[in-house]
Amino acid sequence: MRRSARSIFIFWVPLAATWLMMGLEGPFLAAVIARLPEPKFNLAAYGVAFAFAILVEAPIIMIMSASTALVEDADGYRKLRNFTYTLNAIITGVMLVVLTPPTFTFIMQDLIGLPDPVARLTHVALLVLLPWPAAIGYRRFFQGLLIRAGLTRLVALGTVIRLSSMAATALVLYGGFSLPGAYVGAAALSVGVCAEALAARLMARGRVRQLLGAPVAETGTGDLLDYRRIVQFYYPLALTSVLALAVHPMLTFFMGQARFPVESLAVLPVVNSLSFIFRAMGLSYQEVAIALLGKRFEHVDELGRFAIGLALAASLGLALIGFTPLARLWYETISGLSAELTAFAVTPTRILAPIPAFAVLLSFQRAVLVQGRLTRPITAATVIEVGGIVLALLALTQGLNMVGATAAAVAFVLGRLGGNIYLVPPCLRVLGAAERRVV
Repeated sequence: MRRSARSIFIFWVPLAATWLMMGLEGPFLAAVIARLPEPKFNLAAYGVAFAFAILVEAPIIMIMSASTALVEDADGYRKLRNFTYTLNAIITGVMLVVLTPPTFTFIMQDLIGLPDPVARLTHVALLVLLPWPAAIGYRRFFQGLLIRAGLTRLVALGTVIRLSSMAATALVLYGGFSLPGAYVGAAALSVGVCAEALAARLMARGRVRQLLGAPVAETGTGDLLDYRRIVQFYYPLALTSVLALAVHPMLTFFMGQARFPVESLAVLPVVNSLSFIFRAMGLSYQEVAIALLGKRFEHVDELGRFAIGLALAASLGLALIGFTPLARLWYETISGLSAELTAFAVTPTRILAPIPAFAVLLSFQRAVLVQGRLTRPITAATVIEVGGIVLALLALTQGLNMVGATAAAVAFVLGRLGGNIYLVPPCLRVLGAAERRVV
């Protein structure tokens, strides 16, 4: 039975809404921080703290894809759950090490060269974000179970709970307390994601009971998972996330060495928040494709056509803002940036216009490889992407003396394009092998 574009759309929309709502989180918090005292320092500190929290979180991000692809029975559920909890404990320990004063001072001031006011704000903001990475891993594991069961609307409902909790926390702290903006943003993020994690666990109760109550023959393939297989499957995915998200701290380093460092650090989180809204359309497609491709890739053509339309729509949306007066409306009126900072934000936004389309392609490519149980090329592609970004940043900031935020945007586009191109041959091999098995 073929899948219609309508059925794919219905499955995808709740997940897209989830990512889009998360995409609004960044601009909302940036707007709150921009309206509190010393916005330049606080936006910079919030951006740095968020970047490092994301890096610590990186190994657990792909657990949703693993949960969607691997949990078919009670044994698989228990094994991947235990794996998730262990990984959560490890990343929380890493976060604590980063927060120790000697380590923090070495990374943030000796290596990156943050000014003292930004470094002090960053330290407290990162401490407030301590529960954030593990809460992300916990909720993504249970959301993967919901996606596997086709309950994507519940995933979207969890995001509504997250955003409501985040917004309420930010507004209460904004109106009722005299806290620096970086602290307000970090506290709002932590409260929101913890609320979503609890909601995901409660909403997955029925699916968990179903998995635990049925024998392997009814829910799975009979091919039991063991921890060795989980590690072999997940290690390339975790490494991929670490490499990809290591870009954010590296950007912080290069911004500190480039022209207009504080301005670049201040606008990058705001620009990234806007581009994330459109990249979210692609990011949401990875789990959709994993769930719907079929074990023999029988629906790859329909999902590929849907991806093309999605890619065009996402990039055109960002371009519409970047190349029209909507850019000034977004950055000055909605985000609350000054005219000076808006001028630094517009050019990177225009350069990033192709990135949402590349994100859709990457999600589709990764889904094909995950479904084909060939995850190592995903890591290799990320190495190429990160390497391209670093080389481009070196050339643009040190060689051409380009403004930091603009150099970052150019480097992002070049690096992602290299990663997309690298993944084409392994995807074709997986699809070719699947076609031969069918024949």
